[in-house]
Amino acid sequence: MARVKKAVNALKGRRNILKQTKGYRFGRSTKKAQAIEALMHAGAYAFAHRRDKKADMRGLWNVKIGTAAKANGTSFSVFMGALKKNKIELDRKVLADIAENNPETMKRILAEVK
Repeated sequence: MARVKKAVNALKGRRNILKQTKGYRFGRSTKKAQAIEALMHAGAYAFAHRRDKKADMRGLWNVKIGTAAKANGTSFSVFMGALKKNKIELDRKVLADIAENNPETMKRILAEVK
C-alpha cells in the first residue's frame, strides 16, 4: 500500500481553526492546541450568554415600563396587576416599546386599567 502523507489535510485543519481565532491574544491565535481550547470556551460562553441576554432584555423592559408607570402616578407591580385583572394581554416587550416611543398611548393604557 502506498504511503499517505497528511500534510495538506493537517495544514488545512490548522488553518481553519486559526482563522476562527483571529483577533485572539497571545498563543490562542497562533497555536493550534490553544486555539482549539479557546474556541471551546468561547462556544460555551456564547451558548450561556444567549440565554442570559433574554433575562437582561426582560429586566430592561421592566425598567422602561416601571418608569412610565411611575411618571403616571402608579408603580410597576400595581400596573402589571391591573393589566392582568382587566385581561389586557400585552407582553412586556410591547409595553416597553409603547412606553418608550408612544407616551400618549401609554397614558391611555394606564387610564384604561385604573
